[in-house]
Amino acid sequence: MEIKGFLKLVEIQTKAASMSPLLLGSIFAFYRYRQFNWTNFLLMLFSLLCFDMATTAINNCMDYRKAKKTEGFGYEKHNAIVFYKLSESFVLTTIFVLLGLAIGLGILLYLKTSPVVLIIGIISFTVGILYTFGPVPISRMPLGEIFSGFFMGFVILFLSVHIHVVENNFIQLSLQASVLNLKLNLSELLVLLLLSLPAALGISNIMLANNICDMEDDLENQRYTLPLYIGKKKSLILFQSLYYIAFLDILLLLIFRILPITVIPVLFTCIPVRKNISIFSKYQSKQDTFPLAIQNFLLINVSMALLIIPSFFL
Repeated sequence: MEIKGFLKLVEIQTKAASMSPLLLGSIFAFYRYRQFNWTNFLLMLFSLLCFDMATTAINNCMDYRKAKKTEGFGYEKHNAIVFYKLSESFVLTTIFVLLGLAIGLGILLYLKTSPVVLIIGIISFTVGILYTFGPVPISRMPLGEIFSGFFMGFVILFLSVHIHVVENNFIQLSLQASVLNLKLNLSELLVLLLLSLPAALGISNIMLANNICDMEDDLENQRYTLPLYIGKKKSLILFQSLYYIAFLDILLLLIFRILPITVIPVLFTCIPVRKNISIFSKYQSKQDTFPLAIQNFLLINVSMALLIIPSFFL
């Protein structure tokens, strides 16, 4: 029971959202720069996985403590602490062990790469904790979609490329005579920003879909998310628009030859994605239609990563 409770507490089924940008960035690093470091990849993989599980556990813990509505699907079945009757000591121990592993592996990754990894890692870990913890967590504000999309989409993808090609110096820090110098390779950073856009928008839409489904419960539990500010109708329009922007971005990446022609079939995923958008727009349910947002994310981003691989042999 404790293993099932643990997997539900960390919502292991949602970890594809953070693993996909890591996969895409690592494959792209080999495609564009012909470099790949297995040790760095595994260190980042397990550090990221542990931290993602820790923040999810913190989020479930905070929802459990702050819940004012103690009935309904969102509370009785969705929250692992209630459903599996997990003790607070078990939950807290799980959180601290996962955070300790994530930090330890992150430090090892920094020692093998550059100070850029340490700085970005500290910022990301801080934002990740504040996202679910504190007097007013970011997830309880209308900024959740922006923060989750940027950090899980762009930042993870950037780091997943940087750890393989440290010597390329996308970002270079140096300290000379008490002067800190920062050099940026803007053209390559722009490439990575465009590459990360489908992942960033897809992750933002997962958060948006989640918040749309939870609008009534969130209002009662004083979680003032974006849909509560702009309304359900505008939220659904935004939900659709972000996917179309993602496909437009992929088309631009192909036109400018940032992605190989083997990625062209990704554009055809717009057919099932559009179907899922239509279903979700008609009926928003955490149990029945919310998984469509995760499905759309995987359709676009995992297929994009995997379709880069055949270009290695062309």
